[in-house]
Amino acid sequence: MLNIVLFGPPGAGKGTQSERLVEKYKLIHLSTGDIFRFNIKQETELGKLAKSYMDKGELVPDQVTIDMLNAEVKKYDNPNGFIFDGFPRTPAQAMALDKLMQSRNSAITMMLSLHVNEEELIKRLLLRGKDSGRTDDTDESVIRNRIRVYEEQTAVASEFYQAQGKFYQIDGIGDIDDIFNRLCHVIDSHSMIM
Repeated sequence: MLNIVLFGPPGAGKGTQSERLVEKYKLIHLSTGDIFRFNIKQETELGKLAKSYMDKGELVPDQVTIDMLNAEVKKYDNPNGFIFDGFPRTPAQAMALDKLMQSRNSAITMMLSLHVNEEELIKRLLLRGKDSGRTDDTDESVIRNRIRVYEEQTAVASEFYQAQGKFYQIDGIGDIDDIFNRLCHVIDSHSMIM
């Protein structure tokens, strides 16, 4: 089973690249952002709680995120693997994800981290805000806060996978196809599925 954590700050291209990786490797894409947005649109209790944090550019508390993801993973029997997009965001979530995968007799294969500089991220997110109508992508101060929160609270989650020898940083600047090819090269070179 190929289980990838696709990592990077908001606007790094995780969603775009996840779609392509899902198709190529026949994986199940689990995006905490998509799951939260669905719950927000449906105005569930989880959605209302998540929205209160997301509107301020803050992280949703670990336990809410972990419980939600656990429920999603359990929906699938015998998948080829998963791409976790937007999770884990903290060392505690990384540990919880490892326990979840162990309970399924599996493990995280690798963390692929898309590296993009801050000014490019802001440019991408403001453009996405115009195109998608996502309110969290239309205010530059909220975007800057999200990037700051990522740097201060989320980037440290990569250390969990670095310590396991499962961390790979990928240049997230350039043509979408070039970035995809960089990701595939790392997957094909370092995974046991080929």
